[in-house]
Amino acid sequence: MKEGFYNVLKGKFLINDDAMKNWRFILFCTLLAIVMIACSHSAERKVHVIAKMNNEVRELRSESIEAKKSLMQLKMKSAIEKRVQGTGIAPSNTPPQKIKINL
Repeated sequence: MKEGFYNVLKGKFLINDDAMKNWRFILFCTLLAIVMIACSHSAERKVHVIAKMNNEVRELRSESIEAKKSLMQLKMKSAIEKRVQGTGIAPSNTPPQKIKINL
């Protein structure tokens, strides 16, 4: 057992007669490790892109809500009266009347 452990540490399993099987397995494991690392980098990159897009969506949503709020304030009767006050236009004192047409 002790000699087998020393042979592994010295690397004799890479130079003996059955070394071709060992080299194939080592290359296969290396290739799998490279593929795994590449996949994890790709996934990490996608996570960063998704987080960036989520932040952008939040910002755009808040801008949209703010624009709707300012539009609602501009549509208010008091805001319109303030804007047209200098032109001499005033709200009507008589309420509108319905026109009915009988055919």
